[in-house]
Amino acid sequence: MTQELIDLRNSILEERYQDALAIVDELEGMSKQAILRNIESFLVRMLIHLIKNQVESRLTNSWVASISDSLLQIKKLNLKDNKTSYYIKSDEWQPYLEDALAAAFRPASAEVRGGLFRPSQLSEMMDKTQLIQTAQQLLALTYVHNLKDLPDIVDEHLAQLPGGEDWLEGRL
Repeated sequence: MTQELIDLRNSILEERYQDALAIVDELEGMSKQAILRNIESFLVRMLIHLIKNQVESRLTNSWVASISDSLLQIKKLNLKDNKTSYYIKSDEWQPYLEDALAAAFRPASAEVRGGLFRPSQLSEMMDKTQLIQTAQQLLALTYVHNLKDLPDIVDEHLAQLPGGEDWLEGRL
């Protein structure tokens, strides 16, 4: 990125404005890609814990904290600087979730039931449609709730998952 900034400066000083605009477009693209990669890493993290929940039919405080924090970070990252638009619109999550789910099976397989299943076995066991639907419902919350209220709202939704009632009542 440093080289791009040097090139931008030189283009402006040399009054090559078309070149400068092309560099600005390139920098914007690089910035967006970095943000999307960060969002995707939080999606993978969230899905790992949703996979564990689906297989083990339970929730732990750690899993809830991780899912909640992932959603908070996604909310922060997804909102553009103008505070009125998003990098990923609410109806555009499907391909991101499918990619993140594929990436989540390997790390989840190391954690689910003490690493009992290989990633391919774990993938075959899952109701992927349900996982993606649950993730989409949770992500939808990031568009309508503020950062302060989001964790409590997420907790209410997670309590509806398998083992969620036991978690909510402290019967871990």
